[in-house]
Amino acid sequence: MPDVRHSVCALDCPDCCSLLINVEDGKGSHLRGDPNHPVTRGFLCGKVARYLEREYSQDRLLYPQKRVGRKGEGKFERISWDEALDTIARNLAQVSAEHGTEAILPYSYAGTMGLLNGSGMDRRFFHRLGASRLDRTICSSAGGAGLTATLGLRYGTEPEQFRHSKLIIAWGASILATNVHLWPFIVEARRNGARLYTIDPVKNRTGQLADKHFAIFPGSDLALALGLMHVIIGEKLYDADYVASYTDGFDALRKRAAEYPPERVESLTGLDRQDIVALAREYATTRPAAIRLNYGVQRSDRGGTAVRAISALPALIGSWREVGGGLQLSTTQAFQLNRAGLEMAELQQRSPLGRPARIVNMAELGKALTELADPPVKALVVYNSNPAAIAPNQNLVLEGMQRDDLFTVVLEQFQNDTADYADILLPSTTFLEHTDLYLAYGHYYLQLARPALPSPGETRSNVEVFRALAGRMGFEDPCFRDSEDDMIRTLLRSEHPFLQGITLEQLDRDHSVRLNVAPPGQPFLPFANGGFGTPSGKCEFGAETLGYQPPVESRLGASELRSQFPLELISAKSHDSMNSTFGNRPWAQRETATLFMHESDAQTRGISNGDRVRIFNARGSCLSVADVNGTVRSGVVWSPSVRWSKLSPDARNINALTSDRLTDIGGGPTFYSCLVQVEKCGD
Repeated sequence: MPDVRHSVCALDCPDCCSLLINVEDGKGSHLRGDPNHPVTRGFLCGKVARYLEREYSQDRLLYPQKRVGRKGEGKFERISWDEALDTIARNLAQVSAEHGTEAILPYSYAGTMGLLNGSGMDRRFFHRLGASRLDRTICSSAGGAGLTATLGLRYGTEPEQFRHSKLIIAWGASILATNVHLWPFIVEARRNGARLYTIDPVKNRTGQLADKHFAIFPGSDLALALGLMHVIIGEKLYDADYVASYTDGFDALRKRAAEYPPERVESLTGLDRQDIVALAREYATTRPAAIRLNYGVQRSDRGGTAVRAISALPALIGSWREVGGGLQLSTTQAFQLNRAGLEMAELQQRSPLGRPARIVNMAELGKALTELADPPVKALVVYNSNPAAIAPNQNLVLEGMQRDDLFTVVLEQFQNDTADYADILLPSTTFLEHTDLYLAYGHYYLQLARPALPSPGETRSNVEVFRALAGRMGFEDPCFRDSEDDMIRTLLRSEHPFLQGITLEQLDRDHSVRLNVAPPGQPFLPFANGGFGTPSGKCEFGAETLGYQPPVESRLGASELRSQFPLELISAKSHDSMNSTFGNRPWAQRETATLFMHESDAQTRGISNGDRVRIFNARGSCLSVADVNGTVRSGVVWSPSVRWSKLSPDARNINALTSDRLTDIGGGPTFYSCLVQVEKCGD
């Protein structure tokens, strides 16, 4: 009989699945979802179901290496851990002495969602070192800012409650690709008579299965939200009692919404005015109605404000009172863990700077590596990310990474695009091989994972690497000797009622523990009776911020740009990959090498299914294969992201086209506000 062990999926997904793995003779033989977890419910997405192929791939990085070829060439030779750590410490010390510690830049995001290996010993190390601080904006910062401005707290409807909804609106949410464990609850709701609508520029797999799909113009979500408010308020379909009791700024919102009648919103969004009116009436009068909002909405010029407006809709109709009502974007703020104790920002006072270091926005990495001064970036330490593939304005990023005077360290599991630019390349463990604690941004279960498999070769966890580097740098602070269990206990040391009574021992025993958001067996209704985290304690409509302006790069944006590059590019998430994590898998390569086009746009350019095409704008170009299948409307093209550039014939992916222009709030990237032209390539 196999030994069945527990783990937790560490990938950047709201589902944060509970896993069971069969282990025979020290090797994993079968990975599956935990049937006892209330959200995982015994199944896995297609990406993770085959994770053992990644675990045992012959391409795993197993030993430290140093570069022996040109930067970007990807040629390395094996070295010992002692040589690797000594080289890193020596170079970081030299950069600090010659340029100051802020010349060192860490670059990381959510390659693991584990708190210890994602934002634990690494944060302590860089704080103590005095390195530049990274503003981690690449994914959710704009949406988080919008949600917080309206609600004050990043809480949302529990996924389990969607089974009770009668109307579910997936707004910018490709559920089957990025949130598949919500789908069974939606199926259950539909069996009980619920309707599912999707609002998205792309008719993805979720849209194809919806009762109705609204093919909105990219970046026009704020206008649609205001149009819905126009109808709801104008026809007095709002919940007057909830609005009076628990919201702030309604009179100003009434005036703002009056500026967006259906005929104007039709011209801004591309949706039929009658459909806008019908959607508003149905949403306001169906009980309960839930919105699954996702981060695609916030990746445009006014994306943060769009999230702010959409987040106000449940308060306007009072659906926060109802089981199966409300909205979900993120649940992260319910996990009131002691992050300050884990990350120890106070160590900055012990750094050579003696103060907090400067902040560098990760969405502007290209500018940071090529333009930043006083001091310039002279050392880059990359972990849990693949910036050569995922960062916007890719050509500028690569120009910076090719600098001979930039010392680059990369911690990785595979030799991806960024690894090719490393001076020192370190082999990392997978989530099946180390201890970590996991929160979720799509449910309310805190989870612990212990190593389920032995780590192969000489791989080390991020915690081990940064603990060892602290020793090499001579940091004698006791926190660098903390064990993983010490760090978990620090995280659990919280006074918040949601965490009360949850211990490491309980997590070791039960693996997954629901936060104390509601009594056992009872639904969590975060704003049923107000309780918003805003300064007023109410849902703040913020009408003064809600004026809509089309993105600069859009069909209604800058006319000169539009005349040169008439197509709006959406680089939304792929179904078969996870950002760039599985970019070396053949099926992920095929999907991310595809450009979906409308028939009229393809015909105008003499393009047919299967033709090789060049997508380009003033920032760069990349090659792809056309798929003309009705997934997008005329004027929009979609290329699933993110391809490993090194596997493309021109060594570029879709981020050679995206800009490093930032969102209105939150400092996020505007990946989905991008104008391009497409042409057929020769054979």
